[in-house]
Formats: sequence, structure tokens, C-alpha cells
Amino acid sequence: MLNNNTDETKPVEVNPSTNALPVDMPPAPGIEKPKRLKWILGGVAAVVILGMIGGLIGYQTAIQNRKRIAADQLTLVTTTQFELGIADFQAGRLETARRRFEYVIQADPKYPGAAEKLTEVMLAMATLSTPTTAPTPTMTVEPTPDFSGVEEMMQRAQDLLRNKQWDDALTVLDLMRKENINFRTVEVDGMYYIALRERGVQKIVNDGNLEGGIYDLARVEKFAPLDKEADGFRTFARFYLTGASFWKVDWPQVLVYFEQVYPALPNLRDLSGWTAQERYRIALVEFGNQLMLAGDYCKAKDQFEKALTFSVDDKVNQAFEKAKRECEGDKDETPQETQAVTPVPTQTTPVPTETTPVPTEETPVPTEVTPVPTEVTPEPTESSGGGDTSGG
Repeated sequence: MLNNNTDETKPVEVNPSTNALPVDMPPAPGIEKPKRLKWILGGVAAVVILGMIGGLIGYQTAIQNRKRIAADQLTLVTTTQFELGIADFQAGRLETARRRFEYVIQADPKYPGAAEKLTEVMLAMATLSTPTTAPTPTMTVEPTPDFSGVEEMMQRAQDLLRNKQWDDALTVLDLMRKENINFRTVEVDGMYYIALRERGVQKIVNDGNLEGGIYDLARVEKFAPLDKEADGFRTFARFYLTGASFWKVDWPQVLVYFEQVYPALPNLRDLSGWTAQERYRIALVEFGNQLMLAGDYCKAKDQFEKALTFSVDDKVNQAFEKAKRECEGDKDETPQETQAVTPVPTQTTPVPTETTPVPTEETPVPTEVTPVPTEVTPEPTESSGGGDTSGG
């Protein structure tokens, strides 16, 4: 018989207050996993990044070490070749020495002394008379080239170089190059170097042809680097021409350039015949006159005082005394004398004739004639002296 008591079939009611979790109870362990995973991933990323940075730093360090080792090896090789080249040069093995110095310059263009030594070797090869070797018999149907005419010109050019006849030597070298451009090219290049270098220096130092000398020395560099002495002459010639271009236009600029020239080459001059020292003296006086007119008496006094150190000049001395009194505030002068400032006429050296003498150690005595200095001429074109042809 079935039990009809419905109370037994009712669901048990649960009181929420009795089953609620305590407030202080910690959360389940699974809740901490996302935060812990983030820390783990961040640590891994940091390790990877630090590893990449360390690898990059190590790579750069390795590259620098490799470059340093390569530079050390290059220095060792070039130094060895340079020393061997000097030994070959001293032993008379000029061709071997030339190849060694050319290798050093090719490997390290700034290697100290290599360019100068190469120049010395080329000069020695050019001045050394090499005997003509007999041609080796070969089985060929072509006739042996006849170099007899070129050999004679070669000997003639060497004689002219020994006699310091640079123009004639360059003419013969041009003819020889036109006859056979491949004939003993290294020696011919060396002869061109000597002739152009010596003629360029002569034009600058002795002839007053500064533009022509600069042009010759520029042509020298097509055969070999220019030596320091000749390059110094060329630099002073350029300073002279630049300073002369400011003549009567900007006296301070004139002083800037000639102040660098006259201590080293006081007798350097252009075709006007004015020496560097005389131009500097005149510029001092003219700048002093300009300062007097501007009322800057103290600076004018300094200019006149410098000018008097080069030569005794009564008019410049009077201007110096006047500037000195004005600078010191002397009130004994009359108002008219104070206001009227008379420029001091400058004295100049005489204009040379067509035959220009070689400058001596003393500056020529200036006269009262004030010639107008010549303008800076453009780069000249040389009709004589070896074209721009180079054979090797």
C-alpha cells in the first residue's frame, strides 16, 4: 500500500545564510593562474629582449675587433713594404722600390712619407741614363721597331735637364711622346716631373710669373705628388695674387695675405715688380691714412709704426707723430691741423723693364712713381713644355 504522506516528498529547503562562504575565505587556487601566467610571459620576454640586446652588442664588438685587426694587419703590411722600398731604393733597385711605394700609397694614401719617397724614386729613374738593351730575337715576321730616333731624343732631353734648360727639355719630351707614346714611359714621366717642377719654381721665385708657375706645378701633379717645398712656393704665390686682387679695394684684406707672405719670401713679386714686403709696407701706410680720416688715431699710429720698421720715410714718420699726438690727446695743435688730415703718399718700387732681374736679398729703393698694380691674370696656357700627355 502506497504511502500518501506528501511531507516526505518535499525538497529540503536550504538556508542561504548557513551555506554562505566566509568573508575571509581565500579564492579558489584557479583564480591566481592568469596573473601568474602574465608574470611568467613577461619574464620570458625580458630574457629574450636582453638576449637580443646582448647579441647585438656582441656583434658590434666583434665587428669592431675585426676592423681593428684588419687595420693592424694593413699597418704591418704597409710598414713592411715601405721599409723594403727604402732598402731597395738605397740599393739601387729603383723599379722594385717604385712598385713597393705605389703599393703602399694604394693601400694607405695617407701613409706618412710614401708620396715623397715615390717622388724621389721617380726623379732618380728619370735622371739615371739606362743603357739600351739589345732586342731578343723572336720568331715573328714583323720588323723590329726602330727606336734610334727616340733614343737620340731621350739622350738630348737628359742633357738639357742636366743643363737646367727646362723649356728646351719639355719641347724635346713633347716631340718624343708624339713619336712613340709607349717608349720608356716611367722614365719619360719622371723627366716631365723634373722639368715642370723646376720651371714652375723658377717662374715663381725668379721670374715673377706667378700664374705660369702655379700652372706648371699643377701639371706636375699629373705625374706624381708635388713635394712640400714646391707646394709651399705655390701656396705663397696664391696668397700674393689673392692679396693683390684686393689692392686699393680692401686694405685690411691686403694686409691679411701679405702678412703671411713677406716673412717667408720678402722678395716674392709679380710682373709689376712689387715685392711682397713692399706691398705690405704700402698697405700699412694706406690703411693708416684710412684710419686717420676715420678718426681712429691710435690704430693709425700702429700702422705707421709698423711701416717705419721696413724703411725710413720722413712723410710716414710725420704721419706717425701726428697720429701719436692725436691718440695721446695733445691739444697743442691748431684746430685746422686737427681737422685737415693729409694722406701720406706711398712710395713704390720702380716698374721693371722687359728683362726682369732676379730679386736679391735687399728690397729695391722705392721711387716717387706710383704704378698701378696689374690685375690677377687668368690661368695661362702653355704653348711650350710638354702638354698634358702622360705615358704611364
